[in-house]
Amino acid sequence: MAQAFAGLILGGGIGERFGEPKAFARLPDGTTFLERCLDVLHAAGAAPVAATLPPETVEPPLDGLLALPLPAPGMDMLASVRHGLRRLLATTGWNVVVVLPVDHPLVRPETVRALAATAAPTAVPVYRGKRGHPVALARQVTERIVSGDLAAPTLRDAMKSAGRHDVDVDDAGTVSNCNTPEQLAAALARPR
Repeated sequence: MAQAFAGLILGGGIGERFGEPKAFARLPDGTTFLERCLDVLHAAGAAPVAATLPPETVEPPLDGLLALPLPAPGMDMLASVRHGLRRLLATTGWNVVVVLPVDHPLVRPETVRALAATAAPTAVPVYRGKRGHPVALARQVTERIVSGDLAAPTLRDAMKSAGRHDVDVDDAGTVSNCNTPEQLAAALARPR
């Protein structure tokens, strides 16, 4: 039986390199990065799904999304992760959370499921020898990150301390960081 898992989309940045917040950047079909990430997590079976968003964002009317505008601009990734995890920990029914940066909208649902199914404290996808995103965190690890018991300067360091497990995947979307329109175009041009 698959374990129940939640999803957290990290979309709180202002997207300087993209020219707009990446959460609201659009793929060629008109879908926003946020919508695509939400669709991927839902297709994989994640529930609930939350998303950190830029401060003062008016909640997008997306079914099945807990929108979490950040309390301040310029928060680093780990602070944004803590903000989202804190809210998710108030919900029950999940044992793992898959954390998907919004600038990785090309990840496949089967990759999300594979990461969520890993029985390790944390899991990272590896595509052709390169680590990528999203990552999976066991609920106990999220509790330690939020409480500060697992103190580390970055999420990567926290995962390494908790016990990171690499998961080989055949998904170029895991290493397709779409920080600029040019990077998005290059990622879309690659065979998937």
